[in-house]
Amino acid sequence: QLQVVESGGGLVQAGDSLSLSCAASGRFFGNYALAWFRQAPGKEREFVAAISWNSGNTFYTDSVKGRFTISRDNAKGTVYLQMNSLKPEDTAVYICAASLYGSGNSLYSATMYRTWGQGTQVTVSS
Repeated sequence: QLQVVESGGGLVQAGDSLSLSCAASGRFFGNYALAWFRQAPGKEREFVAAISWNSGNTFYTDSVKGRFTISRDNAKGTVYLQMNSLKPEDTAVYICAASLYGSGNSLYSATMYRTWGQGTQVTVSS
């Protein structure tokens, strides 16, 4: 069973950039699709971005397309989320998740993920 730990959150101003990392421990990291979700206070958890096991496919929610980039390094067992042009509405706890069986559009659904991190706080001030 994979375990994941996020890092890199912080307080930034609107328009700034921030890079999140999610380090995994456990076997067969390369077999998993990885994703970032986020949850703002009082709101439901929402999908942000996902990447297939071989980095061949990436998926983004519309609100972050063109601003966020997800990538992974299977040799390091790490997935990244580069966030540019941050907006106050991006403020949330960002949570890393891993899916062994998800693929394609199913990766948009939280139900496909069995492994979740604790999250890292991202706060964007206006």
